[in-house]
Amino acid sequence: MKTLSRRRFLKGTLHGGAVTLGLPLLDVFLNDNGTAFADGTPIPTRFGTWSWGLGMSESIFVPKQTGAGFDLPEEIAALASVQEHINLYTNFHVFKDDAPNLCHHSGWVVLRSGIAPMTRENRPGETIDVAVARQLGNATRFRSLSATATGDVRDSFSYEGGNSVNAPEWSPLRFYQRLFGEDFQDPNAETFTPDPRVMVRKSALTAVQEQASKLEKEVGAADRQRLDQYFTGLRDLERRFDLQLTKPDPREACVVLDAPMDLPTGLDADLVAKRHRMMTDLMLMAVACDQTRVFNMFYASAFSATTKPGYDKPHHTATHEEAVDSELGYQPNTSWYTRRAMEEWAYYVNALANFKEGDGSLLDNAFIYATTDQSFAKIHAIDGIPMFSAGTAGGRVKTGLHIDGEGSPGCRLGFTAQRLMGLDIESWGDKSNNTSSEIGEILV
Repeated sequence: MKTLSRRRFLKGTLHGGAVTLGLPLLDVFLNDNGTAFADGTPIPTRFGTWSWGLGMSESIFVPKQTGAGFDLPEEIAALASVQEHINLYTNFHVFKDDAPNLCHHSGWVVLRSGIAPMTRENRPGETIDVAVARQLGNATRFRSLSATATGDVRDSFSYEGGNSVNAPEWSPLRFYQRLFGEDFQDPNAETFTPDPRVMVRKSALTAVQEQASKLEKEVGAADRQRLDQYFTGLRDLERRFDLQLTKPDPREACVVLDAPMDLPTGLDADLVAKRHRMMTDLMLMAVACDQTRVFNMFYASAFSATTKPGYDKPHHTATHEEAVDSELGYQPNTSWYTRRAMEEWAYYVNALANFKEGDGSLLDNAFIYATTDQSFAKIHAIDGIPMFSAGTAGGRVKTGLHIDGEGSPGCRLGFTAQRLMGLDIESWGDKSNNTSSEIGEILV
């Protein structure tokens, strides 16, 4: 049989314009096991996060059964189509220790950073995705990418430090332009021409860094620390310029999509869902084109203001003002919002699971970590905050399980995720949130 190149792509014309279409990841491009490219290059592992706001209604969210084949109570019934791809974690706790319980803040900060914040402005440590990006993100154009379905650039669960929040993309059109605009290098193009603008920028930056090295030798320890923090960003720019001046490896699954329409502002649940699905599809193609291997998706903020047609209270207001129905045993409108979030979680997981890669899917080569900010939002509870994961991290994780944490630290999942991504850490988290215990039930 004629040997096919991984660089092979289809050509044609449409309305007089040239069209190129990357081939899918065919078996012929892979080794005999379908676990790597034929030249031995491994299929990369990815790490993603997903978040929703305002927790759950425990009586109709937490399954009665643990382990495989767990039941799906009505609030998570939408997960039936992805149950085999996910794990659900309940009865894991967040501990505030000597810090206050900061409403809609303490929960997600601890689960993402391992440290209880002392004030609402306090973002201690760094979030998991930042730590993982240092491990996985140096070979890609973007060390990490974040996107939000809320339309608000302030909604982010990702930060490098207290004053360095990673702002998400909030507009589908802006996100597309960032991914596939003039600086995009098509990995499947037959030719590669380095951008002379990048060459000039890199040359100038190198000169600045040479001066910076000299300056660091002339100042005190405190100033050296400040300069190091400042020039870390410059070194990352230098890395990105190097990548832009090097022809990227082919990625047969990479297909440049048409530019999406932009959406109006607003937080109507249908509009948020549409924005979430557009952002998910763009993020998926960014991953397939190997522009990033670490990515964050925010469906709703901690103070979620999503609105329901025909109901006068947005999600956050409903959690506090809606009474618990005496017959149902939960807040029906509040639950409606959570069910919509679970529908979008299912869409996100399915999008990854249906994208073929190697002998499996893109999801098989990823580990997705999903969290919220409260357990029972009406009273700002942070004990028993539910969490999810999706994907097998290259076959190293079992899925389809419900795990009861029996009151152990929720940071165990974050610790497990970081270990799976290759971080050499013995423990993670502060004080009562500290753990050196992986969630062994999910590990192969």
